[in-house]
Amino acid sequence: MGHDHEHGTGSNRRRLSIAIGIVASVLLVEVIGAWLTGSLALLADAGHMLSDLFGLSVALVATVVAARPPTDRATFGFQRAEVFGALINGLILIGVASVVSALAIARLISPSGTEVLGTPMLVVAIIGLAANVAAMVLLRPAAIGSINMRGAYLEVLGDALGSVAVIVAAIIILTTGFAQADAIASLVIAGMILPRAYFLLRDVVRVFSQSTPADTDVSEIRRHLLATVGVVAVHDVHVWAITSGAHVFTAHIVVEPNVLAAGTDALLDELSGCLAVHFDVAHSNFQLEPAEHAEHEDQQHR
Repeated sequence: MGHDHEHGTGSNRRRLSIAIGIVASVLLVEVIGAWLTGSLALLADAGHMLSDLFGLSVALVATVVAARPPTDRATFGFQRAEVFGALINGLILIGVASVVSALAIARLISPSGTEVLGTPMLVVAIIGLAANVAAMVLLRPAAIGSINMRGAYLEVLGDALGSVAVIVAAIIILTTGFAQADAIASLVIAGMILPRAYFLLRDVVRVFSQSTPADTDVSEIRRHLLATVGVVAVHDVHVWAITSGAHVFTAHIVVEPNVLAAGTDALLDELSGCLAVHFDVAHSNFQLEPAEHAEHEDQQHR
């Protein structure tokens, strides 16, 4: 497990490093393109990419910190650094959406008369879309098991959708001359950013509040444990996540008297194996106790 985690972390760092290079290159192209064409949509997409560049950099730092081994002060290690990275990403997304919306509304209310050059705007947007798709393909495999990598992937996905909005606006400007399509596309980009920020921050709050992971059914875990030979009752159950894919489980297990007399090694192996195989819980802790001990425990923990 440790070797796999180390390998996965190294792979994530490589993926993020390449994605950072792609985003930085496209950011420069879009800034120049926005300046040359007068396109607010390109500028909005460049601002989005700037936030993504910072967010990807934070994600890269988080993978390095998360790989550090546990210490006496941080007994679970530093994996939660990935969650802090996702938190910063979400806040950046909200900030970018707010600024883009304000600029777009201002242009719609008071058109500046600035000419928007549709052809170079279209070319730059197509380049941006191609680069974002490449970065998405790169990050997608790692986004499944890491909240930090998922945040990075969602940011690049948002960039790709933003490029699509710019392409549509450029086509409208070229075919109809409706220059305000540029500001409308900026609002569309902002509208796509906010839901991603919400879902990312929601997952962060779940981890920080030590809520039961969304994909974990505590009742089902109880049923599995109660089906184990020698187990009489299960109580004082707690399930939470250090970060995505790193679930922790603790519980008090009431067992038959002969179990404690015969030795508990086999039962502990069976219980932890059940959680690892059926519920993807790598870290579990059980307190085995006889019925008479459970009877006088504080009722609020049952």
